[in-house]
Amino acid sequence: MSHVDLMAGPPPTHLPVDPAAAELAGGEAPADVVRRRPASPAAWAGLAQQAKDDGADDVTVYAYARVGYHRSLDMLRRNVWKGHGPVPWSHEPNRGFLTALALLALAARDIGETDEWERCSQFLRDSSEEAARQLL
Repeated sequence: MSHVDLMAGPPPTHLPVDPAAAELAGGEAPADVVRRRPASPAAWAGLAQQAKDDGADDVTVYAYARVGYHRSLDMLRRNVWKGHGPVPWSHEPNRGFLTALALLALAARDIGETDEWERCSQFLRDSSEEAARQLL
């Protein structure tokens, strides 16, 4: 008979492979990937990152990152995430969510949305300390 440690907390969430990540890594334009895969957190995170890198208005970066964040929540919930618990950076399919969350936190800070910056950056740390170290 096995015993479950009820104090251990929820198990880590491991999202399924997001085909958009490979398309972005292959050099496809984030806007093209978003058009083909609008539910993809990685695609929206890629679009937010590109906007940031290109010097786009902070509000534009915020909007793209926010869409990525909400698409991430949809995906997390479909994969039995209960609103908390680890989402490890080491599992590559989780990186679209974690990147979108980090970009949302940073963009919120940039537009002066302090409460959201604090909430999102804490959510990132709670999900993955490693991601927070690398992305914030």
